[in-house]
Order: sequence, then C-alpha cells, then structure tokens
Amino acid sequence: MKQTPLLLAFLALASAAPAHAQGKVKVKIKPATNAPATKIKTTSAPAEKDWSVQYADQVTAERLRTHLAVLASDEYEGRETGQKGQHMAADYVATQFKAAGLTGPVTTGTDPYQQHFDVEQVTWADGATLKVGKTRYAWLTDFYGLGDSPFAQETSVKPVFVGYGIEQPGYSDYANVDVKGKDILVLMGEPTGDGGKALLSADGAPTKWGTDYRGKAQLAAQKGARTVFFVSFNPTSNFAKLTARMAPYISRPSMVMVGNDKPSRTPSFFISPAVGLAVLGTTDAAMQTYLSKINATKQPVAATFKVVPMQLKAERKREKLDTQNVLGFIEGTDKKEDIIVISAHHDHLGKHDGQVFNGADDDGSGTTAIITMAEAFAKAKQEGHGPRRSLLFLSVTGEEKGLFGSEYYSKHPIFPLASTELDLNVDMIGRTDVEHEGKPDYVYVIGSDKLASELKVILEAQNKQYGPIDLDYRFDDPADPNRFYYRSDHYNFAVNKVPVAFFFNGVHADYHQQSDEIEKIEFAKMEKRARLVFHTAWELANRDGRIVVDSNKP
Repeated sequence: MKQTPLLLAFLALASAAPAHAQGKVKVKIKPATNAPATKIKTTSAPAEKDWSVQYADQVTAERLRTHLAVLASDEYEGRETGQKGQHMAADYVATQFKAAGLTGPVTTGTDPYQQHFDVEQVTWADGATLKVGKTRYAWLTDFYGLGDSPFAQETSVKPVFVGYGIEQPGYSDYANVDVKGKDILVLMGEPTGDGGKALLSADGAPTKWGTDYRGKAQLAAQKGARTVFFVSFNPTSNFAKLTARMAPYISRPSMVMVGNDKPSRTPSFFISPAVGLAVLGTTDAAMQTYLSKINATKQPVAATFKVVPMQLKAERKREKLDTQNVLGFIEGTDKKEDIIVISAHHDHLGKHDGQVFNGADDDGSGTTAIITMAEAFAKAKQEGHGPRRSLLFLSVTGEEKGLFGSEYYSKHPIFPLASTELDLNVDMIGRTDVEHEGKPDYVYVIGSDKLASELKVILEAQNKQYGPIDLDYRFDDPADPNRFYYRSDHYNFAVNKVPVAFFFNGVHADYHQQSDEIEKIEFAKMEKRARLVFHTAWELANRDGRIVVDSNKP
C-alpha cells in the first residue's frame, strides 16, 4: 500500500510511543516556560483503505456494454468455434488484454496472448445407405446417426439384441452376454406397468434408462460395444416426426478434439420400427408380446428373434480447423507462484439458416466480464496495488462443442495445475431466469464447496461485505437433472482437483436461440454479479493462506 505524507508523519510520531501502545497515542511536550505541562492527544489511526472497492468501481455497466456491443454484434457471426467470428472474438479479447497492460504468457506461436490448437469439423457424407434383405431404407427417413461412425464403407452388420440395454441391481440385460467389439441393438425406454409407470423405480417415476438414451450408450461403451442401434416399439412414439425435428441438427457440422484417445461417446444410430422389425425378423405383434412378458416378470426375457444382417454405409467427412484460447496474465508479488484463474468462453453457435446466434448472454456476458475485471486488476497493479498472487484471465474456445478449450488448457497448461489455486468461471451473468423473475437480484453459484469448503465461506463473506445478492446453490445437488456442474469450463479444472466456483444466471427462453441479443441484457444485474466475482478474486489473491482442498463432494 502506498503511504501518503500525512500518514508518514503520523507513523514517525507514533514510533516514539511505547511498543504496547494501541490505537490512540499520548505525547507530553516539555513547556518552554514554567507553564504547566500540556497533554496533546492524537486521533485514532485511520483505517486502511479498501482498495477492492476502488478498483471494483472500474467494473461498470457502461464498460461491460462497450465490450459486449462488439462481441455480440452480427459482424462476429455468432463466434462459432474455428470460424471467422470466433477468431475475431479471440483477437478482440487479446487486444483488450494487451491494451490493459496484461502480459501474454504463451511461448509458442506468433501471439503470446493466444493458445492455438486444432479441432475437426465433422459432417455426414452424402450417400448413406441401409439395406435389410432386399429392402432399402433412406437416411433421415428410416435411420440416422449421432456421433462417430465406423461404417465409411458398406459393411455387413449383424447386431446383438440386448433388450432394453439396462443394468442395475436386480435387473441386467447384459448377464452372460459378451458384447465387446460388437454392434448391439437396444430398445428405447424401460419396462412399464399400468399407466406407464416405470417398474424399475421405487415410486414408478421414470428412471434414467427411460428418459435419456445416453445412459444406455455410456453403459454399452463400458461393456466394450462398438456401436449401438436404438429402436422404439412404443405405439405412442413417432419416429418420422422425431426424425424431421432432428434433421437440421443432424445435418449441421459437429466438432471433435484432435488427438483425443477415444470418442466422447459410443457411436449411436437410430432406426425406425420398420427397420427394427426387419432386423429382428419379427412382427409388431410378436414384439409387443415379448415386451409384455418383460413387464409382467420385471426381468429380462430371453429373445427368440432371428437377427438378420443389414448392409450399412454412413461415412463421416472430417476437416481440420484451427481455434484458440486467449490468455492474459498479471504477475503477483510475494505469492506469485500461486495462480488464480478467472475464465469464460468467447465462442457461441455461429450462423444457421441465415440467422446469427449472437450469444449476448451465453457467453458474451461472461467474456466481457472477465475483460472488464482484467482491466480493473491491471489498473490496480499499475497504481501500486497489484495482487499478491498471480491472475490468469482465460477466455476459452469450443465450450459449446464440448468444453474443448478448457480441456485443451487442462492438458497443456501454461502454468502447472499444481500451482493453480482455483478457477472462478463466469458463464451467463446478464439475464434473469423464470425462477427469479420479480425477486431480488441473485446469481447461481455452482461447485464452490465441492473441493474446497473454504472457497464457499470466502465467497459468502465477500458477498455480505459488498452489497449482498442472493446466492442460489440449488444446482449443487448431485441429483440436478440439468447437470450444470458438468456443463461449463470450470469442470475441466475440477476433474484435476482444482477448486472451482461457477457463476451463472440460469437458462431462459432465449438460451441457445438467435434471440439472445444485447438488447435483453440487464446490465445493472450484470455489474453486480461481475463485481462479486471481482471482490472474491481480490480477496483470494491477497489473503495470507492458500485455500485447501479438503472436500470431495459429488
């Protein structure tokens, strides 16, 4: 802390007092004549200035609006990973970090502020075919795929039928069945009784097996299956309607990390009931009888279907794309080896069907927040009040594609993860969700005590001291069906045992829509939330002790 001349004079006066003197200091001055001695009483020592308040005042709604007006403009084309707009966004963030006085810590490439890596853009090639016997079936009418595909050339596939593909205590479709390296055929849904109540749950509520195919795909991967073919014989399901709704999504390019040891999930294909019956060599009536037996016994039933091979071709085309994270660094003083990361993602969904998805809230709000916080911390350092610990402002790419940028950084960290004390992640802080309409200001905080209990305590203390807002922890629940803890960039730090706190305003009607525009951002709320992150980072950067990893909550 800088010392003013007045404070220096006071300290010189106080140095003459006994060592045990506290606060007020009394000094006797010998009179020049025989006049009685006079006691002079000083005032109390002034309180040390709270620099956190002064520099948090640099994080303003006006400054946030200035940056967001650029990043969420149509000119940036929705900032899709690996595309022109995302590169523009990365350049903009890097330019702001440099202008503020942060240093670029990247030692490879031509720009020390940008960490480049490759991703692959993947699309389904034209000419996908499926044939059972003499009958040909059409792509995006009778079948479609999600994920990767091992069927670049026409391949004869004779899948192993494993019923519902469920395994839990008391029920296993995989008992005595070896599916390693094989293709499997799995029924969608789960055993049900009267009124459609799930038979494998205690209360009749649907289980994960009945609500999300990904749980079954994950189990199949654990069993070593090569691919999974899903089919539904539920009379209420409508494959044609579902396929029509999915077609635009399936036709869009997807993205994968280059160099991943394994795909993120087992390749999955979805076939119509007609295809499913043809492959199983049966009729709908026989299938419904089979399913009724499972419902009656609440146990897997051995199937007598004679599987018919299908001839399948479904090729994936791959194009390598360059993308980049952006890093701005402020070196600390006496504790500079400890690194605090403040992160957000600057990518979004790009353009589709002529519509630009500007992502003003997701995550233009978080990106502009960390730029503005970086400016405030840099100004503090320039004026002699820099942090004791080092700060890394990390703007990552590819979050919308699968947390790619944070995953890449966690595997190729510029600063060792062992030296990284924590990550404060800011992803959507500019809006209000339905749960909080008409209520006091709030922010969801996720994961703040899952690894370090002290982090949550520090956060709450800062919130209380600097104009409190409601801290909503509901998404810390391990049973949260949204699984938000796993869906933003802090997670790639958490899996490496780096404590995290994720700041989030919740989803809203414009989430992942082209209507997520700057006109709907609530900048007064955004300012409060950004300042809370700033105050928390300030305290963590300047306190004596490093927070301890003492928890392992799910």
